[in-house]
Amino acid sequence: MSSTPLLRQQLLLVDDEEDILLELAEMLEGEGFYCHTATSVRSATELLLLHPNIALVVTDLRMPEESGIRLIQRLRAHTTKQHLPVIVTSGHADMDDVIDVLRLHVIDFFRKPIYLERLVEVIKAQFPQPHLKLVSN
Repeated sequence: MSSTPLLRQQLLLVDDEEDILLELAEMLEGEGFYCHTATSVRSATELLLLHPNIALVVTDLRMPEESGIRLIQRLRAHTTKQHLPVIVTSGHADMDDVIDVLRLHVIDFFRKPIYLERLVEVIKAQFPQPHLKLVSN
């Protein structure tokens, strides 16, 4: 008889810088999340189709082929993904970028280098733990 594995929230991390992506994935998996990683908007879109249980996206804003804004626009236009929570990261954002991102209803915006403890707090706040009720006889 095998025990049922603990269900972990699935995250999609998107950044064209692989070292940042791997560090972030390792840290978040250490916090109990399951991380899918993509280095482009195209591969992120493919992963979202392959893994419908992805519950949150963390995306870089500026990437070579397409921007994180384009990824968020695609999500917001997709009926089953339009309410998917998104966190944006960027090392080179200007005020127009921030305004564009906020219009797309992201849950937070982080400047790089990312303050990882704060990022974990924001992500965990999206997935409140069920409270155990003690039942007395």
